[in-house]
Amino acid sequence: MKLNIPEGDFAGYIFDLDGTLADTMPLHYRAWNAALHKFGMKADENIDPDLFYSLGGVHSHGVSAVFGKRYGLTLDHDEIMHVKEAIFMELLPEAGRIAPVADFAERVAKTHPVAIATGGLREFAIPILKAAKLDHIFKIVVTPADVPRAAANRRPTCICSPQNSATWTLKNASPSRTPRPVSKPPSPPECKSCTCQAAQQPRR
Repeated sequence: MKLNIPEGDFAGYIFDLDGTLADTMPLHYRAWNAALHKFGMKADENIDPDLFYSLGGVHSHGVSAVFGKRYGLTLDHDEIMHVKEAIFMELLPEAGRIAPVADFAERVAKTHPVAIATGGLREFAIPILKAAKLDHIFKIVVTPADVPRAAANRRPTCICSPQNSATWTLKNASPSRTPRPVSKPPSPPECKSCTCQAAQQPRR
């Protein structure tokens, strides 16, 4: 995989985590499969990979609803998520890094501020960074829990850039499963009151 780095003098870099820096999506796929089998999916059936990857970025409530409808299962979201997350944590030591992106992050972290903006939970994000051996370069990790007025669809990338300075965000938002750059900075009205204080992570 070759990164297409946009030209520009960026003040910092914001990275997505799952499927961008860390190769965790296959682990999420296996965890969802195992969880669904525990909740009644046929033993010889597995989640359609194209369906799974098309749900990248969808909230877990939406994911479980789609899987329940697709495979004819009545699912309690909280219950299946508890099972799925436990399985994922067991698989987490297998997580590797996506070398071109991770290497780029380590390189730019020497000269620019870097941050993580993830739609996942902090209790997963930090272990994922450690498994990918990237926890030493990221002081700031922002999750939906850190974003004020999350119900108003504020994005984690907004809180990472409180000064509205030009940043470069790398995220995996494509069914092609290839990380793609997003160079548009957050808009001033959305970011006016952002703060990163809650997201500061001490170096270890």
